Amino acid sequence: MLAKIFSAVLQGVDAYLIDVEVDLANGLPFLSIVGLPDLAVKESRDRVRSAIKNSGLYFPVKKITINLAPADLKKEGAAFDLPMALGVLAADGVITGEDLQKYLIVGELSLDGRIREVRGVLSIAILAKRLGMRGVIVPLKNTSEAAVVTGIEVLGVETLPQVIEFLSGRQPILPTSAPMDYLLTEQPAYQDDFSEVRGQVHAKRALEIAAAGGHNILMVGPPGSGKTMLAKRFPTILPGMRFEEALETTQIHSVYGLLPDRALLVTRPFRAPHHTISDAGLIGGGTVPRPGEVSLAHNGVLFLDELPEFKRNVLEVLRQPLEEGHVTIARASTSLTFPAAFMLIAAMNPCPCGYQTDPTRTCVCTTIAIQRYRSKISGPLLDRIDIHIQVPAVPFRELTVEGSHERSETIRKRVRVAREIQAERYKTDGICRNAQLRPKHLKKYCRLDEASGKLLELAMERLGFSARAYHRILKVARSIADLGQREDISVADLSEAVQYRTLDRRST
Repeated sequence: MLAKIFSAVLQGVDAYLIDVEVDLANGLPFLSIVGLPDLAVKESRDRVRSAIKNSGLYFPVKKITINLAPADLKKEGAAFDLPMALGVLAADGVITGEDLQKYLIVGELSLDGRIREVRGVLSIAILAKRLGMRGVIVPLKNTSEAAVVTGIEVLGVETLPQVIEFLSGRQPILPTSAPMDYLLTEQPAYQDDFSEVRGQVHAKRALEIAAAGGHNILMVGPPGSGKTMLAKRFPTILPGMRFEEALETTQIHSVYGLLPDRALLVTRPFRAPHHTISDAGLIGGGTVPRPGEVSLAHNGVLFLDELPEFKRNVLEVLRQPLEEGHVTIARASTSLTFPAAFMLIAAMNPCPCGYQTDPTRTCVCTTIAIQRYRSKISGPLLDRIDIHIQVPAVPFRELTVEGSHERSETIRKRVRVAREIQAERYKTDGICRNAQLRPKHLKKYCRLDEASGKLLELAMERLGFSARAYHRILKVARSIADLGQREDISVADLSEAVQYRTLDRRST
């Protein structure tokens, strides 16, 4: 007898439909799994057999063939345990209900018949809705993330007998729903706040501009000047995520298995990998490509501390995601594209010892050593970072000053207003932030009057900026004007933007 169950496999951050076909035939007892399974899928035969027997059910003593179609798509993971077990029981006549092919079914089986959680359930629920299926049957611990997708039934199950009783029509399962109204209005909770940062007025201003326009930023300063402290508080001044952004971010973390016990991520991710990370760890990779840190930071912040300590080849792979907002990983068997629209915050010392710009400490580095240290950051990568700022050591008197320091919430309100201005301005252009402006957009939205044009021309000639740096200056000036709620870019806006290009200017 032949039975068919619908399941799904993850490729990148998307799920694809898999037909689990089970055939029982007379012959020597043997369970064969075909359809390009990996080792974890092949091991399912032992888990399926034990789970069925330990659930008090009869495992058929026949030749069993399980085909995972389409056969040319790589299958990996233990999520096929439950659909394969149900397929065996359906082919043996144990399950006779009509609902068997109305659901996408995933789940890993324990040897005693309990159902364990799996990765990527949100992507699978999205697939079920797109295919017009009634719903999904998933492990109980995965129901909260799947319930974010409305318009389908999300049925959480704990044991194999429970699924059998439901599919046979003997025991109903109540669908799980997510409190979407609450989730969409829930405000992210941050433990840190900008009011805790003493001094660094210039750096705070630059970070506010970066947040307003979605710009990448590089902070240069001696150890202990507060670079890491500023970076960790940067997400607190970013506007909250829209539902579409939250859904994308949750989907990536679901695929990676990093989703906390909640339905939807509303806090922008903050990723800070160590400088020993490999290029595959940062950008993504593997035999079957998986998302890297740049994708886990999608719609959030990627913080690279001690930037020159990262390997050169690791930093160079950042070029594509910084420019295009996604990363494509090609392998012999497949090519996958992962979203990677993150904001980059980088920090570095001015020299190997770190004290070149510190007035209280003596730098012991030679000129050649400083040049070698800074040359680890390539010119093309610097060009892709919109804002470069110096973060000097904080004087003692500023550390001890008490009084009112601007809170993150106050800064976030200004940033939100600037973002709303940009969203309205670019609503017909397919972009939403100044950092996404293309050359054709710059001509339309970053027009300069005669005085501003002469100032920029003089800066380009004197400081030796590249054409890409020219575009970055215009984008930052546009963000400064938006923070001031000005329609046109002024000379003051442009002058301030030029000051934020310190590392790629020619020495005069």
